[in-house]
Amino acid sequence: MMDMQTYRDRRTQATDAAEAIRAALAGLSLPESVWSSVRPMVTHNGKPYVHLGMIRAAAAERIAEAMGTSAKLEPVE
Repeated sequence: MMDMQTYRDRRTQATDAAEAIRAALAGLSLPESVWSSVRPMVTHNGKPYVHLGMIRAAAAERIAEAMGTSAKLEPVE
């Protein structure tokens, strides 16, 4: 079982990472509906994660393009 300080530290790490992803998605001019499902998570054994949720294909293409891959860009609703 993890202690409370470890949980807090890992939660902070996951929260900071989630905020960075939200800011990056907002910076791509993607609507809030795309990045509002991004959530910080900590597993029972203390591993920090960021849950991205389900993303529409058009938004995923825009994200891929921003990451340096070529993708056909369509409007994101």
